[in-house]
Amino acid sequence: MTKVIRRIAVTLAILVSPYLAHAQQATGKVPRIGYLDFRSSNLKAFRQGLRDLRYVEGRNIAIEYRSAEGDIDRLAPLAAELVRRKVDVLVTSSGQGAIRAKKATNTIPIVMTSSADAVRQHIVASLARPGGNVTGLTSTTEDLAGKRLELLKQVFPNVSRVGFMSCPGFPGMGNNGTRLLGELRTVARALGVELLGIAVREPGDSSLALAFKEAIIKRVEALLTSDCPPAFPPRQTVDLAAKSRLPMIYPSVDWVEELGGFMAYGPFREDMDRRAASYVDKILKGAKPADLPVERPTKFELGINLKTAKTLGVAIPSSVLMWADKVIE
Repeated sequence: MTKVIRRIAVTLAILVSPYLAHAQQATGKVPRIGYLDFRSSNLKAFRQGLRDLRYVEGRNIAIEYRSAEGDIDRLAPLAAELVRRKVDVLVTSSGQGAIRAKKATNTIPIVMTSSADAVRQHIVASLARPGGNVTGLTSTTEDLAGKRLELLKQVFPNVSRVGFMSCPGFPGMGNNGTRLLGELRTVARALGVELLGIAVREPGDSSLALAFKEAIIKRVEALLTSDCPPAFPPRQTVDLAAKSRLPMIYPSVDWVEELGGFMAYGPFREDMDRRAASYVDKILKGAKPADLPVERPTKFELGINLKTAKTLGVAIPSSVLMWADKVIE
């Protein structure tokens, strides 16, 4: 008898759930997620994260997507637009997006799928206790920059001069590049490398082009950058690196896959986007962003573009290739 009742209950749940979803939509109770994208993101991975938590788009959750298409000036108006739409949670794919979203609202919960350094960017008070209405994920900038420098040394054992491009004074970045340069010089000395600071002073192609000219004048043999999206538009950065014939290591593997960059090492963005979905789930169930600790990436990936390496006349050692996650041939 008990088994029969259970079967009936399960059957009723299956039959009724579509009608419940429809009723939710009809009464406006389906939670709406505003997704503010800076450039391009793993929205597919975020959606998969939601599905893993039993959210079905169009049934028990809705997503309103806006993209700045790499234009930082579009982030603020797009954030304001999503706030006016009265979304239940606002998800941003970058720290720059989180900064603008935070200015647009102090009541709607904000979840970052990624950010350069959420504490030093003054997005959250601390990782353990974010405070305010923002939480999510942030990168470990110092560790990543040091690892990128080590990778350059492995690829170029005889390299002696490496340029570090940063963006001092850029809004929302604080003194991130200046501080990192000092910390990286300690790593560089241990590797027997001279690290030379190269500043991008303001957004725009002309300032970025001047930085690459400075790199050539300083006779650097390879380049790495701080995580400063406004200063380093991916397409322009990769093109200038190719034109300058300078091997450059980038912060995200999509620069290698989609744009033809030489090499990249950074957080596994798909994993971070999936994890961001769990924040949304907790917030929709009543948790406050201020009480949800900001997490760091746990998975990283290395990407190498062998076509670009060949163009630059660089032979990638097998010791590096063997643990690369993505190799473009």
